[in-house]
Amino acid sequence: MTPEQRFLDSLLDMQEAASEAISFISGSTPEAFERDILTQRAVAMTFVLIAAAASRILSRFPDVASEHPDIAWSKIKGLRNVVVHEYETLDWRLVWETVQKDLPALIAQLDQLRHPHIQGE
Repeated sequence: MTPEQRFLDSLLDMQEAASEAISFISGSTPEAFERDILTQRAVAMTFVLIAAAASRILSRFPDVASEHPDIAWSKIKGLRNVVVHEYETLDWRLVWETVQKDLPALIAQLDQLRHPHIQGE
């Protein structure tokens, strides 16, 4: 596998996990999510997957963060530690808002990285 393909695969991993998080809470409410441990754990795992893929990208392609500063690479990478080490104290309202507001934007940003010529055509 070429380095470019590894990069694209990791971007796709991030996109797919973000899309899964969005689908997990689709049709729900913040209140229902706060009571639904199964969905909380599923969404938390998608955050870990997004962070793991971001970490792979940053370790293999360190220039990506400076070339694409519009993506909060270090925050995304740090998300894994928050979910794993502070799981019991996660603010599920904040998680809900992140999924609703930040993940759709992240998906669009990652899509632009995967297909850079689409917007310019």
